[in-house]
Amino acid sequence: MTITLNESEVEILAIRAQGTGGQNVNKVSNAVHLRFDVTASSLPDEVKARLLTMRDQRVSSDGVIVIKAQKHRSLERNREDGLTRLRELIAAAAFTPTKRRPTKPSRSSQKKRIDSKVKRGQVKLLRSRVSE
Repeated sequence: MTITLNESEVEILAIRAQGTGGQNVNKVSNAVHLRFDVTASSLPDEVKARLLTMRDQRVSSDGVIVIKAQKHRSLERNREDGLTRLRELIAAAAFTPTKRRPTKPSRSSQKKRIDSKVKRGQVKLLRSRVSE
């Protein structure tokens, strides 16, 4: 299933980055806060439900995904990094795992298992003291 992300639904705010960086980090707002409202988005309903039930700290209880991108020095690269991370999160929610079909062990494998247990028990029995 291919899902397209409508970038008009993503709210992007430029903020000041944290951490080291000298004078540049204090002057320039080059980190990005990405906010994506899952409930108001145009994603399919099953993807929305999976996104909201994800145990991810970036998904708030209100159903808003908040991503902070500050890895790069330029605003444009941080913006692209944040959008890429959002796309990866949505792709992870869009993936449906295949259902496990429970299987039974074959009759011969059951017999082999029991035979090996009996044989092991016989070995342990032979180790015991000999009674006179």
